[in-house]
Amino acid sequence: MGFAEYDRYDALGLAELVDKGEVTALELLEEAIARAERVNPRLNAIVIRMHDIARERVKAPLSGPFAGVPFLMKDLAAGYAGVPLQSGSRMYRGFLPEKHSTLTQRYLDAGLVVFGKTSSPELGLVPVTEPELYGPTHNPWRYGVTPGGSSGGSAAAVAAGIVPMAHGGDGGGSIRVPASCCGLFGLKPSRARLPVGPYEPTRLFGLSVEHVLTRTVRDSAAMLDATAGPEDLTMFFPPAAPEGGYLAALSEKPRRLRVAFTDEPFMPAPKHAEATRAVERAAELCRELGHEVVRARPALDGPTFAKAFFLHFAVGVASEMRMAEAHLRRPAGPADVEQATWLLALVGRSIDAGEFAVHRRKMLREAANVVRFFQDYDVLLTPTLGQPPLKHGALLPKGGGPEAALMDVVSTIGSPTLLKLPGVIDRAVGRAFHFAPYTMVFNVTGQPSASVPVHWTDDGLPMGAMVTAQDEQTVLSLSAQIEEAQPWFDRRAPNQP
Repeated sequence: MGFAEYDRYDALGLAELVDKGEVTALELLEEAIARAERVNPRLNAIVIRMHDIARERVKAPLSGPFAGVPFLMKDLAAGYAGVPLQSGSRMYRGFLPEKHSTLTQRYLDAGLVVFGKTSSPELGLVPVTEPELYGPTHNPWRYGVTPGGSSGGSAAAVAAGIVPMAHGGDGGGSIRVPASCCGLFGLKPSRARLPVGPYEPTRLFGLSVEHVLTRTVRDSAAMLDATAGPEDLTMFFPPAAPEGGYLAALSEKPRRLRVAFTDEPFMPAPKHAEATRAVERAAELCRELGHEVVRARPALDGPTFAKAFFLHFAVGVASEMRMAEAHLRRPAGPADVEQATWLLALVGRSIDAGEFAVHRRKMLREAANVVRFFQDYDVLLTPTLGQPPLKHGALLPKGGGPEAALMDVVSTIGSPTLLKLPGVIDRAVGRAFHFAPYTMVFNVTGQPSASVPVHWTDDGLPMGAMVTAQDEQTVLSLSAQIEEAQPWFDRRAPNQP
C-alpha cells in the first residue's frame, strides 16, 4: 500500500487528491512511513515515531484544507498530548504534555496526520542540529553536512521527500536557516501571528514564532490561513491579514515594489562570496520582475545588537533550567544538559537585572533603526546565511584548544564569575553569529521574513536569500513571483527514497 507519485505533489496537491478520492489518507500515510523507513536511518531526521497514533487517526473522517496529508512536528515548543516533548535535551527526557498546544490542535483541525517528531538541537539554541540526545541530523543534499537548525530535522525530512511540509520554530533564524541549508521555502511569520499557548502567552521574550518549512510558497500561505489568529491569552497583535486570506492573495498581481538589498552582515562576521551570489541572484530576479532594486541597508550597530541578543538567549536558558526543575523534581545541574548549554545558563545567571535591562534597551533601540528603514523600502533582501551549510562539528570548540579548556574549567567549577574574565563573552558572541549573521534581527523587530531557495554552490549545496517586509502578504507575494521566475520544486536532493 502506498502512492508512488507522492513527491510530485505539494501538501495542497495531496489534499486535493484525497478530496477527489484518487488516493486515501491511509495510502499517503503508509507511503510517508515507508519513505521514512528507507531514508531516516541514514539521515536521523525523525527521532520519535507516532505511527500507531497516525494510523488510528486516518480511520476516522478528516476535514480541513490539508485533510489526509502526512506531517511531522519538531521536538520543541508545540506539544502533542501523550507524546514525548524532549526539546533535544536529556533534561526533558520522558516529559509528556498532558494536552495539545494550541498550534497542534490547529494542525489537527486542518486535517494533518502527524506521524512523528523531528530532531532539534538542545533547547533550539544553535543553528545546527547535532544534539547529544539524538545525534547529528544529516542534510539530504550531502551526508556529513548540517541541515541547519534548530528546525533541522524537519527541513531534512521535507528535503528528503518524506513529507511535503513540516513544523518548525524560529527564535533567531531556526526556520529560515534550515530552509536555506536544505533548498526549501521557510517563512518566519510576524510576532504573534501564530499561537504559542496554552501554557505561556509568549515565548523567549517574544522573539520566537512557529510555522512550517515547505517545498512551495502556496503551502506556506495556506498553512498560515489555517493556523494564524489570536488565542485567549494573546498579548501582541500583528498587522492585519489580507481580507481573503494569504493563499487567495497570491493570485493577485503584485504591485511594483521598492526593494533594497545588501550582502553586508548585520552581526560581526566575515562576508562570504556564496552569500553574496545568493542575494545578488535574488536582486537580479526582482529586477527582471519589474521591481525597483537598489543597494541599501539599515543602520545597525552590529556588535551592540549581537551581544544583547546573545545575552537574551543566555537569560532564557537560565530561566528554562529553573523551570525544568518542576519536571526533574530537583535542582538542574551540568549533568542534565550539554556543556555549551550549561555554560550559557551560567552566563545568564551572571547578569544582574539592571545590566540585562540596559542591553535589552540597546537591542530594541537598534531594532527601531531597522524598522525605520522600511519607511523608504517595501522589501529588504539579504543572504539567509553567512556561509554555505557547515560540516558537522564545525561550531564546536576545537578539542584541546584554549577555548575548549576554558569551557571544561568553567563547567567543572560551575562559577559564573569566571565568565567575567576580559573578552570571554565577546569571543563567544563573535563565534556565535559567523554562520547566521542576518536572521535574528527580524526576530527582534517582529517582522515577517522568509528564506527563498535561489542559489546552489558549485559543489551542489543550497543557499537561500532572505525576503523581509512589514507584512506577510508582501513577503509571500514576492516569494511566489521568485518561485515562478526560477522554479525550485523539481530540484531534488540526492538522498531521497
